[in-house]
Amino acid sequence: LNMAEHGFKVAVYNRSLDKVDHTVERAKAEGGLPLEGFKTAEDFVKAIKTPRKIILLVMAGKPVDDTIAMLSQHLQPGDLLIDGGNEWFPNTLRRAKELEPKGILFMGMGISGGEEGARNGPSLMPGGPPGAYEMVEPIITKCAAQVDDGACTFNIGGVGSGNYVKMIHNGIEYGDMQLIAEAYDILHNAGGLTNTELASVFTQWNDGELKSFLIEITAKIFDKKDDIADGWVVDKILDKTGMKGTGRWTIQEAAERNCPASVMAAALDARYVSARKEERVAASSVLQGPSPTVLPQEEKQKLIDQVRQALYAAKIVSYAQGMNLIREAGKQLGWDINLGECARIWKGGCIIRAVFLDRIKLAYQRNEQLANLLVDPDFATELNARQLAWRKVVALALEHGIPCPAFSGALAYYDSYRREKLPANLTQAQRDFFGGHTYERTDRPGLFHCRWSEHHFDIGDLSGRTKGNL
Repeated sequence: LNMAEHGFKVAVYNRSLDKVDHTVERAKAEGGLPLEGFKTAEDFVKAIKTPRKIILLVMAGKPVDDTIAMLSQHLQPGDLLIDGGNEWFPNTLRRAKELEPKGILFMGMGISGGEEGARNGPSLMPGGPPGAYEMVEPIITKCAAQVDDGACTFNIGGVGSGNYVKMIHNGIEYGDMQLIAEAYDILHNAGGLTNTELASVFTQWNDGELKSFLIEITAKIFDKKDDIADGWVVDKILDKTGMKGTGRWTIQEAAERNCPASVMAAALDARYVSARKEERVAASSVLQGPSPTVLPQEEKQKLIDQVRQALYAAKIVSYAQGMNLIREAGKQLGWDINLGECARIWKGGCIIRAVFLDRIKLAYQRNEQLANLLVDPDFATELNARQLAWRKVVALALEHGIPCPAFSGALAYYDSYRREKLPANLTQAQRDFFGGHTYERTDRPGLFHCRWSEHHFDIGDLSGRTKGNL
């Protein structure tokens, strides 16, 4: 419907014919949009002008393979298939390779924005073989969300890169949501803020540095009265969070690329813990914590401001970790991904859209080789100004027995990254003691092994050993 509204003739097909009929009727109701539905895959494919551009919107995994098999028998060399779902990027690489002998191009394109974004303008993250982006550029640049500096799309890179960037987008989204949840927990259970007060606080925050889609909807959530029972809807929602898998993929990738991802990992773990509701209920009557207390009324405003500062600082860390993971994957997989452009296309249409992304874009424009957002001069200044408030929030949460894994994980990363010397020397000494893994010294080059005790096994000559095979 989005494409049809922009003047492109659209053909649609679904194995569920009711969905085809519904889409056709909706196109008619919305002003007679140029959209035609088809009952068979063959008729659908034949109706499209060559070279064909076909977007698949099906569940990840086997359904995508089945759909490709169904359509490909009717396609011709030069046609382009685009997977618009949340797919594990190795599957996209495999499918592109399988279709290559047939001359069929295959592209993965991350789409963010939910149902509303898809209809009115999403953030689009395409990555495919040479020439694929140029085939769809006139279409997707019109259909994507539009912001002050252009359409929320660009050519991410090679095959799989679009899925990868969307995966990291979703990982960052997990982190953002967890940080907001922890801010709520602290303000409500340590600060004693009511839902009405929380709605007001988040509304105010959405007028400043935290302005974003997630902060905006959070204010609306706290303001929503229940129309089934007394009170607010948020208080009636069971504290079990679902997920679809992209968060897990992000953490798997972080481990594969040796990249820290503490905020996203904390968010994923928090969802796993939330799912164990019955266990938590049982544990609540066995395990002890500090006695519940609420700050005095006069301390509320100070806490609100401290949490605001902590939330902003932790967000910087979360995005820094996500961007570094994109960069590292790009290096290892041969994708030349523009990180500033990634931040730019997330400014509109998508779930993590935020005014804050403009600053990330500018940071990478100032220095394309920026090692970490934390050391960008502007972000470093902001972190330095907020780190004391951040520490006070984490300390208060710990004192009150309120879990804040994302806040504390972000702070631990910040403190680790700013330290010239970490206690990893002891860890490496232990590895050498029990496994003969050797170590490097600070005062001379080379690899060394120590005979740590009288009965310690000596692994002998280290010649020929390198860090890469230890």
